[in-house]
Amino acid sequence: MFATHNENGYVQPVEGIEMKTLVHGEKSLLTRFKLTKGALLPSHSHPHEQTGYLVSGRMVLHIGDESFEAGPGDSWCIGEDVVHRAEILENSVAVEVFSPVREDYLP
Repeated sequence: MFATHNENGYVQPVEGIEMKTLVHGEKSLLTRFKLTKGALLPSHSHPHEQTGYLVSGRMVLHIGDESFEAGPGDSWCIGEDVVHRAEILENSVAVEVFSPVREDYLP
């Protein structure tokens, strides 16, 4: 599967957070997030491992009992069923891989 870059196809699951699935295979899915300063991603968990990379901006990630202020170039991995949330400190872009594929993120 290939995808070319374009700004179409984003959805807004939470105010201030836009997401777009870029590509997916049988076992993983790649998503791009555009995050607006001041947005809050509420606490949640899911049965997918989630690995992320912050392309630009700043945010505070709360994963389980740990908190981390992420900046450009920082990365993280969230285990399956681990409660996590985020506070967006600056307009940001992140890319994340989910495994197994999140059916609810398929285009």
